[in-house]
Amino acid sequence: MKNKFVTKLKMLPFLLLFFAISCEDLDLAPENQFTDENYWTSVDKAQTLLNTAYSQMQNSQYFFYNEALSDNAVNSRGDNAGAASIGGGLYDASLPRMKEEWNNRYAGIKSCNLILENIDRINGADPIVIARMKAEARFIRAFQHFQLTTWFGAIPLIASDPSLGEASTVSRTSHEEVVEFIVNELDEAVTDLPASYGASERGKITSAAAMTLKARVLLYEGRWSEVIETTDAIMAGTFGTYSLFPSYEGIFLPQNEYNSEDILSLQYVPQFRMWGEFFDMAPISVGARLNALAPTQELVDSYLMLNGKKINESGSGYDENDPYTARDPRLTATVVYHLYEWEQEDGTMRTIYIKPGTSPGEPTDEYVSGSSSTSTGYYTRKYFDPQHTTSLQSGLNLMLLRYADVLLMNAEAKIELGQFDATSWAATIGAVRSRAGFTDPAALNFDGSLSQDGLRQVLRNERRSEFAMEGLRIFDIRRWQIAETVLNGWAHGAKFGSSSIDNGYLRVNLRTFDPGKHYLWPVPRDERLINGNLSQNPGW
Repeated sequence: MKNKFVTKLKMLPFLLLFFAISCEDLDLAPENQFTDENYWTSVDKAQTLLNTAYSQMQNSQYFFYNEALSDNAVNSRGDNAGAASIGGGLYDASLPRMKEEWNNRYAGIKSCNLILENIDRINGADPIVIARMKAEARFIRAFQHFQLTTWFGAIPLIASDPSLGEASTVSRTSHEEVVEFIVNELDEAVTDLPASYGASERGKITSAAAMTLKARVLLYEGRWSEVIETTDAIMAGTFGTYSLFPSYEGIFLPQNEYNSEDILSLQYVPQFRMWGEFFDMAPISVGARLNALAPTQELVDSYLMLNGKKINESGSGYDENDPYTARDPRLTATVVYHLYEWEQEDGTMRTIYIKPGTSPGEPTDEYVSGSSSTSTGYYTRKYFDPQHTTSLQSGLNLMLLRYADVLLMNAEAKIELGQFDATSWAATIGAVRSRAGFTDPAALNFDGSLSQDGLRQVLRNERRSEFAMEGLRIFDIRRWQIAETVLNGWAHGAKFGSSSIDNGYLRVNLRTFDPGKHYLWPVPRDERLINGNLSQNPGW
């Protein structure tokens, strides 16, 4: 059952209307509607606005369809969140996703600034509670700025609520200054954030969430020693006790929400605030409408064999005619492939037939070019909610920060500084692999013969396997500066095509990534029409 805090997170469309309306000064504020004069009278009212700020942090469409911006998946039907346009390199400053990302995140920043500038007006409130709520708002404001600067580079840094005139003339602040603002905000916020909450307030931002976000910001900037310092402290329990959840598959099931690995999640509430992307991601035979987001062959091929070898490595034991046997267990927990054994809600198993001409009944899941089925020969399993309602609607929380990321950030930073050894391996990559289900010592033991670049490639592949279909891959390939390598050319699907073309692997989506401009998104056209002080990114 969801807790009280989560229940309060359901959307209130009318909430911010009174902030957007200028009113004449009156001696008495009307009591039958929200105004600036009567709103800041209780912690509960402030909490309602803070809940709105939480809900503005991210949405489920971005969470899932950001995978199609990378080489992990394709958006082959529609242009959900601009994923088809961006993935194909066929976009410009007028793409709606640019404007939506910009406007939605600045709306979230506005919510936070309103809280920070007004919450002290509440008389008689517990100062500890007020300080904590301000810290939560500062975290969210930092998160929103981080998302914006990661996509757009230099952005307007909005540390206070601007007037209309200021908003229409503000200029961009350098990426470096924005990053420093974010890091400082998180350092300030952590002092007033608790390590944990009671059951009625689970899901709120903790001190560990602030430090994990800080570590991610530092990671993206390549500030390796600071990443190590921050993640070492989290791993030592300085900000609360976290650990890898014993079951990789179980991390993403509703009965294990708020598990030991969950540092911060998007909060959803059955019947009140739900998401439904699996209606266009799951196999059609289990209730989906069609397939619009499909994992790629490139993702499937990246999963190791159980002996720790890559599929194209000598001695791996990989059989192209039996490609899903003896693979990293995270593949089965994430991707649905031909002859997949799908566990249904009643505990029984359903075999998913995807290869053309193999289904013993109605071939609803089979690959057929141009049909409503998968475009790649694969569907998605990770985050499928067995407790879904009609049309696969789900109230399952979606994790933004989890402990496995802390471990792999720590490993990456130590590799980059040449400090990675057998002890580091056991605490990070080795632990993550063991939890995933590897048992072969060849996969679990540290290979001291690997060069720094060899370790780097191991770490990068580990991140891909661990976080596939969680929306992080696009940020990794951008910061590693490999997007022009992995996002140019065809994205492929299963071996259901003509053997004369790419050895039978389906050509699904032709990708283009121009390193001269695609590492930064263009500032939205409409924003520059409103504000002539907003400059444009190179190449746009």
